[in-house]
Amino acid sequence: MDFKDKVAVVTGASRGIGAAIARAFAAEGASVVVNYLQNDAAAEQVVAACQAAGGDGVAMRADVTSETAIRTMVDEVLGTFGKIDILVNNAFKPYAFDPEARRLFWNSEWRDYESQFDGALFSTYHLCKAVLPSMQQRTAGSIINIASDLVARPTIPYHEYTTAKSALIGFSRNLAMELGPLGIRVNCMAPGLVYPTDASRTTKEDVKDAIVAQTPLRRIASPEDVAGPVLFLASDWSRFMTGQTLYVDGGLVMA
Repeated sequence: MDFKDKVAVVTGASRGIGAAIARAFAAEGASVVVNYLQNDAAAEQVVAACQAAGGDGVAMRADVTSETAIRTMVDEVLGTFGKIDILVNNAFKPYAFDPEARRLFWNSEWRDYESQFDGALFSTYHLCKAVLPSMQQRTAGSIINIASDLVARPTIPYHEYTTAKSALIGFSRNLAMELGPLGIRVNCMAPGLVYPTDASRTTKEDVKDAIVAQTPLRRIASPEDVAGPVLFLASDWSRFMTGQTLYVDGGLVMA
């Protein structure tokens, strides 16, 4: 894939899946904005890796739960690069995938759902609105939102998280319908359990073993496994795809 002269903004890119996506874009020639919240050193390491891979990278600290911070960051990106070709909404509210610690439905509160809705949708909504004028002006752009295969197969019922990710897919489909005539594509990538990441750090070995046993490819994804499908959705190779959800879980949803 050739992303030379393309500008990609990846949120939550100082670690885990976001960092792998940023490095993968850079390896294909893109200029990558590594958005992060607080770990300056980690973000600069990702930028260095992007540059070593042959692309360009710049770290931009911004709290994507703040509308003001989002607009400030997008203005800074446009001032630096003049455009935004690709937006990857990867950042999400911290969540521990621990079946023993999860809230059962009858012990949950509506505020638990509200917290995850804000985490899954707030930043995506405001980032999409912020980049839209630039993409509209050029009648081109690709937006990829990171969902979860739990939407299709809630192997473990993480109620509030999965419900919020389901809403994210619905939001993305509506956006795809509206923005398609403007030349802007919107798709989702839905990974299964990815290890190692901060979110999966507390996942017990027996849980991972059970998932592996049910997965046709007989392993759990690494962050690098999910980067390729994101690049595919951002590239011209998928130019006639919009409103789709690409499940990247080794076949677990199919099984």
